[in-house]
Amino acid sequence: MDTAERQPRKQGWRFALLALVLAVAISGLVRSLWIDVYYIPSESMEPLLETGDRILVSRTAFSDEPIARGDVMVFDGRGSFAPLSSGKGPLVDAVNAAGQWFGLIGSDTTYVKRVLGIPGDHVQCCDDAGRVTVNGQAVEEPYLFPGDEPSKQKFDVVVPEGRLWLMGDHRSRSADSRALLGAPGGGMVPIDRVIGKPVRIIWPLDRFAEMPRYPQATPTKNGH
Repeated sequence: MDTAERQPRKQGWRFALLALVLAVAISGLVRSLWIDVYYIPSESMEPLLETGDRILVSRTAFSDEPIARGDVMVFDGRGSFAPLSSGKGPLVDAVNAAGQWFGLIGSDTTYVKRVLGIPGDHVQCCDDAGRVTVNGQAVEEPYLFPGDEPSKQKFDVVVPEGRLWLMGDHRSRSADSRALLGAPGGGMVPIDRVIGKPVRIIWPLDRFAEMPRYPQATPTKNGH
């Protein structure tokens, strides 16, 4: 093979490599600003989300409308649900970050939960019927995992400004705000740690669907 034949191949590889770098860069920009993909590593949000699901997350959803009770959200749990540092070292963190970026593994610091209390809310468990109450009114929760109680753990909290009270739908399998009542911050997640709102399940294909919306976490009148 002469030099003239090798040159086009070399240029072709360079073009392919440049196209790949540009594609990754554009994808990274889109995922950091508008839309992202997350892997569900646990059963804490069943039956809505199952282990192994990949979800499409809008990073701008809460820019258009305020966070409301009942919203499902993805958030960075560092400093509240998780330590600020993994303690595993930069190399392991980099490998894990790559796996998370490609949707192959879940994150130890990124969580998906449902909002039960917004700033100023008085959230308690439970009333005489075993329901969570918000500001003295019972909350109907049709999304709960079948057979689960709203909570076996008692709590009585007032959500401070700039924070949220979050719980999983599979209450018996969810480590959430309830598990951190004695920790700094009292299990409340800072609003500025919210990453976005799940809008669609994209994998596996047999579960491909938009995320349902409920009037869940809206206190019923007079607690009935």
